[in-house]
Parts: sequence; structure tokens; C-alpha cells
Amino acid sequence: MATLRLEIVTPETTAYSEDVEMVTLPGSEGELGVYPKHVLAVGEGFIEITPERVSVLTDMALEAQVIDEAAAEKAVARAQAAMKEDHTAEEVAAIQASLQKALAQLHVKRRRHS
Repeated sequence: MATLRLEIVTPETTAYSEDVEMVTLPGSEGELGVYPKHVLAVGEGFIEITPERVSVLTDMALEAQVIDEAAAEKAVARAQAAMKEDHTAEEVAAIQASLQKALAQLHVKRRRHS
């Protein structure tokens, strides 16, 4: 079967780079499957898809074994508490981003143990 290169890149490093048979990405309309030779234009610059490669550009990429579940739970609690206070739109966006990062870490950590 044909393969394509999946790369997960952060500002600090290439967190993952392997040949895969398919990539499944979450999207606003549901999941998107990408196969080799599949070409797609995606806005905002977070994902680049070419016929041979899928590059995910992100500010965070962590493997399950390095995630501190207790710290992530505390980050969720802090963000949820902060959301109850008055903030500028920019502050709200930053709090929501922190919350999403912590929730993503918990999802990965808990999924690994199930």
C-alpha cells in the first residue's frame, strides 16, 4: 500500500516524522481522512497537505508518557475559574487556548490508559 509522510512540527522541534498509510484529522465538520496522493487546501496554516506529505504545525506536541495528568487537571481548573471573571477578548482567547491545551493533554493521557 502507498504511504505518505506525517510530520508534527512545533516551534522547537519536529515531534514526529514517519511514513503512514493514512492520517485522520479532526475538523469543524467532523473527521477528515487523508490518503496518499490526496491534495487539499486548508486555511489558517495549521495543516499542510501535499500528495506525499501531511504536516501539522502546532505550538504543542506531547507524547502521553510525558504528560503530567495532575498538572493538566489543575490547569483546567484554573482556566475554568478564570473564565468566570471579566476579561478582555484577548485575555479570553488566551484562557480558552490554555484550557484547550490542558483538555487535549487529559484526553491523550486518559485514552492511553483505557
